Amino acid sequence: MHDGYRRRRLVVVCIAALGIVVALTFNQMVSTPAPRTVATKTEDRAAVLAVVELERLAVKGRAPKTDYSREQFGNGWTTVGGCDTRNIILHRDLTHTIVDEKCNVTAGSLNDPYTGKVIDFKRGTATSSDVQIDHVVALSDAWQKGAQQLTRDQRIALANDPLELLAVDGPANQQKSDGDAATWLPSYKPFRCQYVARQIAVKITYALWVTQAEKTAMQHVLSSCPTQTMPTT
Repeated sequence: MHDGYRRRRLVVVCIAALGIVVALTFNQMVSTPAPRTVATKTEDRAAVLAVVELERLAVKGRAPKTDYSREQFGNGWTTVGGCDTRNIILHRDLTHTIVDEKCNVTAGSLNDPYTGKVIDFKRGTATSSDVQIDHVVALSDAWQKGAQQLTRDQRIALANDPLELLAVDGPANQQKSDGDAATWLPSYKPFRCQYVARQIAVKITYALWVTQAEKTAMQHVLSSCPTQTMPTT
């Protein structure tokens, strides 16, 4: 039991460390000349309405997908204090988690925000993919809507930012693929307002834009929840 406590404490420390790393990266993004100005801090957005923030996003067409690859956003997950981003997000989003000595979440329960179902997660070759970590703004979508103009360090920060990441049902994540709000929304309708608000938050933070079809879809979702506020990490 003592070992379990120490492992859980390690993961909590790693989550805090990841937050520090992201914050430091944001500070570097602000101090380093960038294609556009990075948006306000997350805490400044906390009480702001998503419908208001949506109007801050530029509306443009998709840029070509030329040269896109996952490696443009780093070689997989980053590691902080021995814990990689995947396991940090699993520990944040799952309940009743079990963590091994290598900081891997080996079991837990997910109230899936995309489908509304409860998933019993168990780490293993045949079962780990049942729960996947989704980039709320798909990385290829980000690439075509401004991320090409970011530095590599900024793109790595984006791909590992807790604001951008959710533990979700694996099949639902595969179905989403690289879709934006105009082509894919969670089947669990009560989560759609939060989902769109999180996409807006990510796009503002990293100076990304939306297409007109995407903005229209977001407006339609938010019309049912005009008091939806922006998320915090």
